[in-house]
Amino acid sequence: MELDDELCLCFHVTKRKVLNFLRVEQPQRESQLAECHGAGTGCGWCRPFLKKLFQASKATAATPEELPSAEEYARGRSTYVRSGKGTPPPGATPVASD
Repeated sequence: MELDDELCLCFHVTKRKVLNFLRVEQPQRESQLAECHGAGTGCGWCRPFLKKLFQASKATAATPEELPSAEEYARGRSTYVRSGKGTPPPGATPVASD
């Protein structure tokens, strides 16, 4: 996943925005990432990825684990939403078709 790819597809929050939020705001809890333009408060697909970035920001090496490509990420979210695990809000990036 590139820096300008959307990490939170519901609220169009890029990986760059999340990383900058982590660097500047230095949240103490994962849940505080919701303050970054609502990341993680929509369908829920991005929460595990936000958690990885949060944990990496707290590690001494601070090298985030690689995330899937933007295409793989969008396909995974589509599967997640279709299986009934989350509902994107109005205005979210549409669920990809097969």
